[in-house]
Amino acid sequence: MKSKYYYLLIFLIFMLCVGSSHAAIPEKFQELINKGEFSKVQELMRKEIAVNLNLSSLDRLEIIFEIERLERIKKDFTRSSAEVIDYIKKYIPDVTDKDLEKWEKEKSLEYMIIDGQKKYFNPAAYNLFLINKEAEKIKQEKEKPKEPELYNRVEGAREIIELAKEEGCKYVKPTQVRIKYSLSVNKDAVPEGKIIRCWLPFPREKLNRQTDIKPISAFPERYILSDNRDYLQRTIYFEAPAVKGQKTTFKVIFEYTGYAFYNKINPEEVKPVQLNEELKPFIQERPPHIVFTKELKELSKKIVDQETNPYKIAQKIFKWIHDNIPWASARDYSTIRNIGKYCYQNMHGDCGIQTILFMTLCRINVIPTKWQSGWTTTPGRAGMHDWGEIYFEPYGWLPVDATYGLLDSKDDDLKWFYLGNMENYRLIVNDDYTQPLYPAKIYPRSDTVDFQRGEVEWEGGNLFFDQWDYNYEVEFIK
Repeated sequence: MKSKYYYLLIFLIFMLCVGSSHAAIPEKFQELINKGEFSKVQELMRKEIAVNLNLSSLDRLEIIFEIERLERIKKDFTRSSAEVIDYIKKYIPDVTDKDLEKWEKEKSLEYMIIDGQKKYFNPAAYNLFLINKEAEKIKQEKEKPKEPELYNRVEGAREIIELAKEEGCKYVKPTQVRIKYSLSVNKDAVPEGKIIRCWLPFPREKLNRQTDIKPISAFPERYILSDNRDYLQRTIYFEAPAVKGQKTTFKVIFEYTGYAFYNKINPEEVKPVQLNEELKPFIQERPPHIVFTKELKELSKKIVDQETNPYKIAQKIFKWIHDNIPWASARDYSTIRNIGKYCYQNMHGDCGIQTILFMTLCRINVIPTKWQSGWTTTPGRAGMHDWGEIYFEPYGWLPVDATYGLLDSKDDDLKWFYLGNMENYRLIVNDDYTQPLYPAKIYPRSDTVDFQRGEVEWEGGNLFFDQWDYNYEVEFIK
């Protein structure tokens, strides 16, 4: 039987990861962190938890995780200016240090000062050609024309709209999918014989959108499947002993049926939401990542202006994200203290970062929003993805994808498709972020926000992303 201290530890770590009530890092440490003196402050924090017997349990856990957070940042920021320049020279041969300084000021090149050295985000050079419009144009002119995508979003949306009208149904194009997912822990990452605990993503039952879910096979054969109602980040859980000199692999194959959704919205029918206990949480702040900061409230006023119709407000926010927040590879979410604030200050982000900012701006305007994420199964381009849901009265909860944004069409039904509608190429794993896993995870997660790749730990601690790899395969059955 587990002791009461075990369950207390689980509770404290969950509270820490949720971020709703944990204490701030002491100022003496924060000053050094702000100066980029990571190794020095890590050493001081280790001494603090070793000798300060007056630390509360939450304060102790906060400091322990801050040590880990700084270590994760170090892994995300390893590129030198020489490496960044070498990459940029492929497209801009005469690039200079002044160019780098300009891009850094514009937040097109992400860097940090770590232990006295300027270190660039690992994909910083690659991201430059996604974030900076001039650089993007130069790269496009020098690269060979891309092969056409296997799936065209505009044509896909057009087909969904036509089917929905023909069939008189909101849910169309049922697509039966088989997913093969595996996660392999590096050999000797865990001592021989020690038990490795592993959580893999598993699809949620979503009325009319994702149905007929069934596991086909699993390895190891024994597993625990979390309850669909109680766990909004759904998992299939395994345990296996580490074997010396060998990778430890966990596998699952499952099938499900996904549906496209289309419901034509008449903006004039959309009314301010009548708040009830069920909807209230979805218009509120949710620290640390959804916070109505002064700068975001000012941004909201600038975007929304005098508009009062909730749908038209959402359109303005949706378009602003599309026009101003380009997609770019993102640093590890667990290293970002406030994702919404980070997104606005840096003016770029990946799908999850864009989604959090969209949600925050909508909530400032009393438009309920919530998180949804998992994977796409898009032909030729399947991968991890985050999106959300938005509530319009009288239409209810509708899917929304701020990353896919506005489609290139003069037809408004197509152009605004992803504000309230969705294609059939989704694997929904999460209906919220930063939720407890089942069975409970003891150590802080690798991704403290999302759940897509999986999570792994053993009695000695969490296994971070660099200690394992994963594989995701999509097969269309019908």
